[in-house]
Parts: sequence; structure tokens; C-alpha cells
Amino acid sequence: MNTRSGSGSPTPDGPDEQRDGPAEVLQALRDFRMAEAATRRSTRDSIGVGETDLIALRYVLRAEAAGERVGPKDLSRVLQITTASTTSLIDRLVSSGHVRREPHPTDRRSLVVVPTVAADSEVWAALGALHSKMMGVAEELSAPEARVVIDFLHRMRAAVSGPDAEQ
Repeated sequence: MNTRSGSGSPTPDGPDEQRDGPAEVLQALRDFRMAEAATRRSTRDSIGVGETDLIALRYVLRAEAAGERVGPKDLSRVLQITTASTTSLIDRLVSSGHVRREPHPTDRRSLVVVPTVAADSEVWAALGALHSKMMGVAEELSAPEARVVIDFLHRMRAAVSGPDAEQ
């Protein structure tokens, strides 16, 4: 039987030494987050945009695919940035050729932010293969395994975003 030492570390129990389950889970989560952050950096570098710009671009692309319109106020809300910062962000994405401003189809006083075909192609080229690989891994899960992972990730999100979470 595998018992714990006073330090909370597992003690060896024969040739199949077991690691501390919760600590191993958290380490695997940290490892995933580090790999995901490195991939985001690489994607940003290949597309030539910053972190917030990439998040905004992905949001605009998803909205476009869903048939939704995105205005500057939507970006401000989603990104939790000021109106002035949103204007600068849109200016950068327009200058880089990733989005364009268009008049709102029903409200002439408003503008919408629309991704360009080039942006869609560029982001898909950068993230498409990665998304396919990640989807493949997720598809390998049985329904009960998927439910456990989903529940775990929802609880972890709540743990880090709750009122007592460290910023």
C-alpha cells in the first residue's frame, strides 16, 4: 500500500511507485498551460499581432462564422478594455489587414468589425492543424471520461476566477 510521508509526498510501494495524484494533475495542467502559451506566442508571431489582438481576431472570426455582428462595444466588453484601447486595437487590426470597419447594416450610426478573407486564411493556417490535433485527442475520450474532464475544468475555472482567487 502506498502511504504518505509527513511531507505529503508519496512513499514507494514496490516497483510501481505511485505519484501524488492531485499534485500530478496540477503539474499536468501547468505543463499544458505552458505549452498552450508557447503555441499562442508562436501563432501571434506568425500572424504578426499581439495577445489581445489575437483574442479579438478569434472572437471576430467566431462571430462571423456564427452569423453574428461585432461592434467596438462588443470587443470592449469581451476584452474588458476601454473604448480608447478598443479603437487602437481595431486600428491595428485594420492596418494589418485582418479586419475592416463597415457600416452596421441596420443602424447607420454604428460600425461593425468584419474579418478579412486573408485573416480567416491566416488564422486557420496557424491554428487549423493544432485545432484538429486537439479535437482528435478529445474525440478519443469516452463519454464518461469527457464528463470527468469537463467537470474538472469547470471546477478549476471556478477556483481561479472566484472572489477568493488570487489575481
